[in-house]
Amino acid sequence: MSKLQPVRGTHDQLPEDSRRARHVVETAREMSARYGFGEIATPIFEFTDVFKRTLGDTSDVVTKEMYSFEDRGGEGLTLRPEYTAGIARAFISGGLSQQVPLKFFGHGPMFRYERPQKGRLRQFHQIDAEIIGVAGPQADIEVIALGHDILGELGVREQTTLELNTLGDVESRNGYRDVLVEYFSAHLDKLSDDSKSRLTRNPMRILDSKDEGDRVLVADAPRMGDYLNAQSAEFFAAVREGLDNLGIAYEVNQALVRGLDYYTHTAFEFTTTALGSQGAVIAGGRYDGLIELMGGPSTPGIGWAGGIERLAMLAAAEVPAPRAIVIVPVGEAAQSKAMKIAHDLRQAGYVVDMGYSGNLAKRLKRANKQDAIAALLLGEDELAKGVATVRDLTSGDQSEVAFDQLVSALDTFRQSQ
Repeated sequence: MSKLQPVRGTHDQLPEDSRRARHVVETAREMSARYGFGEIATPIFEFTDVFKRTLGDTSDVVTKEMYSFEDRGGEGLTLRPEYTAGIARAFISGGLSQQVPLKFFGHGPMFRYERPQKGRLRQFHQIDAEIIGVAGPQADIEVIALGHDILGELGVREQTTLELNTLGDVESRNGYRDVLVEYFSAHLDKLSDDSKSRLTRNPMRILDSKDEGDRVLVADAPRMGDYLNAQSAEFFAAVREGLDNLGIAYEVNQALVRGLDYYTHTAFEFTTTALGSQGAVIAGGRYDGLIELMGGPSTPGIGWAGGIERLAMLAAAEVPAPRAIVIVPVGEAAQSKAMKIAHDLRQAGYVVDMGYSGNLAKRLKRANKQDAIAALLLGEDELAKGVATVRDLTSGDQSEVAFDQLVSALDTFRQSQ
């Protein structure tokens, strides 16, 4: 029988990995709460149509990357490849249109069948932030500022660059689309097969192509910024002015696009080269046409998603485990009392571990190895006197403390846990 392994593109989050991932989530959750975002959690699978409508039947995600299946009732279901569509669906099915504006923060696993690489997995995890119901540039500024501040709290902002662009409004996009069709049609023989099929359906997706031949053509393609109407230009100017006012540095990147028609105005990415190649750790944009496309009322929205694995790798620093107080019972008679003391201390808020087996020296060595802050020794003498020997594993000092005084006597160790 072959050795069991995790499925390619997945990995086990062992305790150290989980601590680092939790650090990213908790940092983002706390900062989002400061900005007035409420937490949301949507199911990890939806009806397949939720993603086909929002991502487009011809997108790579839909045609190549989604994990879709038919359940026992014959329903077509898909593990979520991204968060925004599920949140938009929740907005519609929950009848939340009368409660706008709404701010949502979420996190959880996503699933895409793609080539695994550094920081990219087939089951990966994201933090997500959305503002729904605000049409003005204030929402764009605020949601970008939130991402900026989360990166700052994680200590990784200096390793990233905020790239910013505008996609214009519907009128600007339609005009730009015609220009792109004309440009790429003149180079039809050089386009990849995928891009040829996109030319009539959504030529802006060609700008996202990873094909090397397409990239050469894209480099000389017309830029959206040259085809903005007055309203779109004013909107983008307001976003930039707002970021300048907050002291948030950015670079305008006219090659940064979103191929789907419901995206309008602001597109942005916080990118880094610190993980080996240029890549986004947070990416987002304004999607004013999404909710209406899904069958809901016309409702503006903007948001972003950030890769937890990539952010944890960027942060790099180990997130230490809490320093436990280890209880070391010596002899069978001490086992029951040790469990009772451990329970009482945990109820009082202490992090407590048990030194289960081995002689005293081995158990203390194990406690030191796990960076425990203190050890409570319980043997026959301690039981007879109704005390525990408390050893400070940092200084080596030890003293005897009555059982009923332990909760208060150990208070000096709380700050180091």
